[in-house]
Amino acid sequence: MSRIWIGVDLGTQGVRAVAVDDVGTVRASASQRLSSRRWRGDDGSARHEQDPAAWCAGADQVLAEVGSGVGAADVAGVAVDGTSGTVVLTTPDGTPLTPGVMYDDARGRAHAGTVRQAGAALWAELGYRVGDSWALPTALALLADHPDARVRHQTDHVTAHLVGHPTATDTSTALKTGYDLRRDRWPADVLDALGLDPGRLPEVVAPGAELGRVGPEASERCGLAVGTPVLAGMTDGCAAQLGAGAVAPGEWNAVLGTTLVVKGVTAELLRDPGGTVYCHRGPQGGWWLPGGASNVGAAVLADVVDPARFDPVTAALEADPPADVPVVLPLRGRGERFPFDAPEAVGFWLDGERPRGLDSLVDAVGETAAFAGLAEGVAFVERLAFSHLAAIGAEVSGRRVISGGATANGWWNRRRAAVLGVPLVRPRAAEPAVGMALLARAAADAGGAEPDLVAARDTMVHVAETYEPAPDPAVEDRYGRFEAALVGKGWV
Repeated sequence: MSRIWIGVDLGTQGVRAVAVDDVGTVRASASQRLSSRRWRGDDGSARHEQDPAAWCAGADQVLAEVGSGVGAADVAGVAVDGTSGTVVLTTPDGTPLTPGVMYDDARGRAHAGTVRQAGAALWAELGYRVGDSWALPTALALLADHPDARVRHQTDHVTAHLVGHPTATDTSTALKTGYDLRRDRWPADVLDALGLDPGRLPEVVAPGAELGRVGPEASERCGLAVGTPVLAGMTDGCAAQLGAGAVAPGEWNAVLGTTLVVKGVTAELLRDPGGTVYCHRGPQGGWWLPGGASNVGAAVLADVVDPARFDPVTAALEADPPADVPVVLPLRGRGERFPFDAPEAVGFWLDGERPRGLDSLVDAVGETAAFAGLAEGVAFVERLAFSHLAAIGAEVSGRRVISGGATANGWWNRRRAAVLGVPLVRPRAAEPAVGMALLARAAADAGGAEPDLVAARDTMVHVAETYEPAPDPAVEDRYGRFEAALVGKGWV
């Protein structure tokens, strides 16, 4: 009988679990919504909290649903991913002392400058640009009110709930708390300069390491068998990359949803002088997982074209492609962070060679041409991202995998392939929870040794469709104008 592997994804909107068998078939899935509390602090920065008890209750519910769908006795392992930089303070036994402070909460802003200065040499070596909402400055802000507390991450809290005692965290989750991925240790000198006792931080293990086994109380709550292995996971972004199957050097996953996220694998640590790319450490081969997140994506199309019109607009593009597609930087709001860092950047389209605001695009060129220009503009940013990655030393010639909600649009996938000039592979099931199921299987098969993600991928990740590039001189001309416009503005 095929073994069952369960991945649990702790996302912003909810908790999701999938049960996947040895050949990659999703045998059961379940989701449970989470609620957030958001507001602005006195300094105007974002606040975002969730209830840690809700994370655990959500995990119990989705595990019970998928476990009952497949048979708890067949579950060979569980791995959990969570949002990167989300923390909670606890007592030594794991009882929460604070709400869960989410990855985009900037209450640590007042400490961020001190963190950057204290670890400047290490952050430069690792290629980090410490953000205001990273877990380390957040933890310092929380510890001011709870000086004897322990710092735990979102995944740590849920895995402890499953095994019945505090657990280690993984190297991926520990990154934004300042973990030194090259030396595989908490940087004692940096933490000492910040007045943070490393003993208040969790032990750190590699993704896939066994954290413990489902205890009797958790078994009663979630229905999994007592003794089911609970394995260390990764952040949600890394989990999504594994689920898409980009697991070996030269392979890349581009996730296109509300925004565009590009993540891949390199044999060596990749350092970006501009700070738009930073690297996680992968669980296999000493390989690194560089990535960057743009502010462009599918959301900007909805700002300009009514989402209810997407299908008819796409059908019109298929039947009668516009003769003149506008050149567009489809940036929503102000500021870009990858593949270039420009806080002042705003979206535009080229009227001849004159940049104009996106609010004038539809009236000037019509709904169908505007949609085509916006969608192609996202692909232009994606192409620029890979050019930037190659320029800082990344190998980008390997398998290119696409995932995210926008890949449901076949026309857009074909346009991306034409712009990028490489085949694009869309997996059958690519999501963070699937990536955690894949990691659990690879780790269990390794028996305590290094997990072979490539072998697990070859068995468990299946291709739904491949989009071959169709050379188009008009696309090349528009991309040249797009790049020249960004150079002219000093952003590239």
